[in-house]
Amino acid sequence: MSLIQHKEIGTVENRKFERIHTEVFADSVSASVAIAREIAELIKKKNNKGEKCVLGLATGSSPTRVYGELVRMHKEEGLSFRNVITFNLDEYYSIQPEALQSYVRFMNEYLFDH
Repeated sequence: MSLIQHKEIGTVENRKFERIHTEVFADSVSASVAIAREIAELIKKKNNKGEKCVLGLATGSSPTRVYGELVRMHKEEGLSFRNVITFNLDEYYSIQPEALQSYVRFMNEYLFDH
C-alpha cells in the first residue's frame, strides 16, 4: 500500500504540459519522512517476497533527511537492508572513495555507516 496518495490531476487541459504526479508537503521534514516511509514499504514488500530491492540514490542536501529517517527506521524499528542493492546516481571519475567530494564517502556518512 502506497503511503503517498496519487490523485487524478484533472482535465486533459490541466495536464497538457505536465503529467508527473506532484505531492505538496507542509515542509521538508514532512516530505522527507513520507518519502522514507514509501521507500521502507518498498523494501519490506520486496523482503517479504524474498526479492532484492534496487535503489538508485542521489547525493546532495535534498535527500539527507530521507536517509536520516531510513537510518532511524533501521535502528529503532528494525528496517532490514539485507536484500537492498544500491547504486549512486553520480560519481566523479577517478576520485578516491574517501575524498571529501566523493559520493561513496557521502553515502557512507549519511546512510551506510550506521
